[in-house]
Amino acid sequence: MALRIRKGTTADQVPMTPMIDVVFNLLIFFLVASKFAEVERDLRLRTPEASAAKPATSQVAPLEVSIDAQGRYYAKGAFRTLSQLELLLRQEYANNPGRAKVRIRADEQCRWQAVVAVINKCLECNIRDYVAGVGGGETPR
Repeated sequence: MALRIRKGTTADQVPMTPMIDVVFNLLIFFLVASKFAEVERDLRLRTPEASAAKPATSQVAPLEVSIDAQGRYYAKGAFRTLSQLELLLRQEYANNPGRAKVRIRADEQCRWQAVVAVINKCLECNIRDYVAGVGGGETPR
């Protein structure tokens, strides 16, 4: 059985008009889009600069305050009196207003009066985000 191939009939079946319309529409779109890009580049703006702006950080690391069994305070690797701790808390709030965090770690033998004193200093310094806990066997930081 012989197969007959008819030449010249496939080109008659593909409509060229819709393809040409699509090409012209794409051409017009890219021409218009490039004109808008030129307008944006020609537009000269003087934007204000913020002199007191600080880079945004995603999360503030908490200030760790440790209390040993005798009720002594440690923060940032050094012994602190309650008044020194208050200055440190005020500085922490000034560096991160509204986002300052404090983590209070207390020895299991410590009196809660020392922990409450740190919580009161946090509240006096407008630091509302604090966590207090008791953990034994750890050295103060």
